[in-house]
Amino acid sequence: MTFVITQSCCNDASCVAACPVQCIRPRPGDPDFTTTEQLYIDPATCIDCGACAAECPVEAIIHHTELPDHMEEFRSINADYFTEHPLGDVTPQAAARRRLPQDKPHLRVAVVGSGPAALYAAGELSEMRHVEVTIIERLSTPYGLARFGVAPDHERTRRMADRFAPVLRRPNVTCLFDTEAGRDVSVEELRRHHHAVIWATGAFADRALGVPGEELEGSVSARDFVAWYNGHPDFSDHRFDLSGRRAVVIGNGNVALDIARLLAQPVTAYEQTSISPQALQALRASGVREVVIVARRGPAHAAYSTGELLALAHLSEVDLLALPDETSAEAAPASDVADPSSSDMRRRLATVRAAAARTPSHARQITLRFGLTPIGLTGDTQVTGINLRRPDGTIESIETHLVLRANGFRGRPITGLPFDPATGTVPHRAGRIIDPATHEPLPGMYCAGWIKRGPTGTIGANRRDATETVTSLLDDLARGRLPAPTSPSAHLAKRLVTPHGQG
Repeated sequence: MTFVITQSCCNDASCVAACPVQCIRPRPGDPDFTTTEQLYIDPATCIDCGACAAECPVEAIIHHTELPDHMEEFRSINADYFTEHPLGDVTPQAAARRRLPQDKPHLRVAVVGSGPAALYAAGELSEMRHVEVTIIERLSTPYGLARFGVAPDHERTRRMADRFAPVLRRPNVTCLFDTEAGRDVSVEELRRHHHAVIWATGAFADRALGVPGEELEGSVSARDFVAWYNGHPDFSDHRFDLSGRRAVVIGNGNVALDIARLLAQPVTAYEQTSISPQALQALRASGVREVVIVARRGPAHAAYSTGELLALAHLSEVDLLALPDETSAEAAPASDVADPSSSDMRRRLATVRAAAARTPSHARQITLRFGLTPIGLTGDTQVTGINLRRPDGTIESIETHLVLRANGFRGRPITGLPFDPATGTVPHRAGRIIDPATHEPLPGMYCAGWIKRGPTGTIGANRRDATETVTSLLDDLARGRLPAPTSPSAHLAKRLVTPHGQG
């Protein structure tokens, strides 16, 4: 008897500490913790106590007798991990209790942003006595990408908000919504009122394809499209033409699969979800029946997770297809051969090759394409197609009126802070923001989340990231490196609070 970790695992690792026999891996600090797709339970060691399931913030842990048919494969996914990584040391990890130094008994920190990284950091800080946290959020609602970046049919993942909500209600946490750093309050003003400022503003700009025609109507960034269907207030008035039969998605990460799934499925799959009313109405009138997902490299280098790919293959009214000549072992160049020792890789490749062998049986289809490089979008004012270069140098043209660019996000420069335009991140060392001129940390300035490390990892990955930043901040406090505030934090809150905010 065992519990099984399934597709919606957020890598938060709350379950690890709850396990009395330490049979969940990888743990924070393990070499593969930051690169693994999800966490896994060793079926040979699990004692069926259910403590992990009670602790999981997204209900990703299910008893094996209750697994729905489309999740049965996660039993072997969990077991296979331990075939490749046998369980070793089961000594519980030490739980460090943070305290302020006796000679520095008070700490005030501003956290800019209210997404996962921001709230993990705010949560760790506000658990300590004599710490005040001020959260600065541009929007009138919190949670960032946990609210506006998760697919509406991933309801379990969206429950991360339940884990974060209590942080906002703590008596030593002040929330200033509808307040934009750089517009309503300057970097210098935040520094005057706090010992430290943590910037956790995310990565909400999109990466350009850099090809002709990218500016045409019908060329849409994944950032805009995802924000629209999730009801982000900045995108509520956007309109997307879904009248054509085929849409093309550039990129093959989980965001690309989310978009393809939303466009290809019947609208009934989303009627009971948290999708925005505008998007639901548009999907009811949608003519899209085929979505083509285009990747530059082969299936061994796909960025999507095993769980998300398997979910795509299990859609009840949509065929997942691929082309044999782009997915066979013979078609893969030497640099694109998968590591045969990886069960996840073998499972993904088997799923893709099964898609290549499938005979279509539904009117709705998602087709995975590999080894194609976008070289231009066609059309005068509206997209009419996309040109793609094959590995042999020949050109393929696909007719479409809608191209969605899901080739990555990047951070935006923050007024008053250094920024690396090449990576789209703030330069840092262990969360300490670095002055590029002196290569020294800027006193009291820190970063966390995607603006710190780039747009990688699941929601829960921000927990370890935030812990690293908080550790650096507290170490600097202990060493006397943080400038003391020169103005009371209450003065800032009184000036900035709005009718929509909370003081």
